[in-house]
Amino acid sequence: MTTDPTWGVVTTIRAPARDILDFAAHYLELGAHRLFIYLDEDAPEARSALKRHPKCRVILTDDGYWTQRRRKQGRPERHQFRQSVNATHCYTRTPDVDWLLHADVDEFLLSEEPVAQHLKALPQQVVSARIRPIEALQSDPDDPQPDGGIWCKSFDPRIKIRQAQTKIIYPTFGAQLNGGMMSHVAGKVFVRTGLEGVSIRIHWVFLNGERDARFAELPDCHLVHLHADSWERWRRHFDYRLQHGSYRADLKGAAAGRDDAMTMHQLLSRIEQDGGEEALRAFYNEVCVATPDLRKRLEQNGHLFSVRLDLARKRHLHFPNVH
Repeated sequence: MTTDPTWGVVTTIRAPARDILDFAAHYLELGAHRLFIYLDEDAPEARSALKRHPKCRVILTDDGYWTQRRRKQGRPERHQFRQSVNATHCYTRTPDVDWLLHADVDEFLLSEEPVAQHLKALPQQVVSARIRPIEALQSDPDDPQPDGGIWCKSFDPRIKIRQAQTKIIYPTFGAQLNGGMMSHVAGKVFVRTGLEGVSIRIHWVFLNGERDARFAELPDCHLVHLHADSWERWRRHFDYRLQHGSYRADLKGAAAGRDDAMTMHQLLSRIEQDGGEEALRAFYNEVCVATPDLRKRLEQNGHLFSVRLDLARKRHLHFPNVH
């Protein structure tokens, strides 16, 4: 009888201490053997708590760290590149796990079965395994979930079906959206450890400079992405994302398979320029708020999920001395 594979998570985080520990506690509860948390900005309370946990490894990426990693080049300006450098650094240090997942602080893996069982079932030749995202919706204040759960939306993996469904589900803006997702549809990947020539990017694994196009899918796992789960938080991050993050100008058009699709940068910039705050709020309300009408359309197309993350309970369980 073969033993179940071990798995871990690597992440680069700049966030409040509570968010960092929520992330860590969730993955510890899920069965992660190791967590490798690279702090893009120091969070002393979280750093101290993580250091005391036997399954957590915390690395402060200060000037000394970047000088050691990149010598005269120093700290990369773009956070996406810092994430990739850190994830690859973790991988090449022999991370003491059989599989390593690269995820962000607002991404939470869900699986009804132990994650190790999904990984154990993969053929030996599989190098990377992908988990697709489901995006959290803001609760409708007039019709909240009674149990404190979170409504989430998904999308069809088949592009033509996705396009048709998205136009129905989001009648005003669907033609310019990729499955209704505000962020990525690619998801994140587990990578098998112990291989030579591996480098890790945000959504992909590269082998000797070539993207691993023969990845497996883990359809029974979901990655809950808290990208736009509240108007206040989404609006607070909007300008940064528009200039430097997931809505920046150099990313391709959002509507999959359409040559005439606007990028998210173009779409959101136009909405803001034409109608200001009111127009942005109308866009958000159609695409990101779990109104009864949106939930009905999502359910009719097989894309409505209800999940419970229960992050506060997990944080108190795994980091009881942090308030």
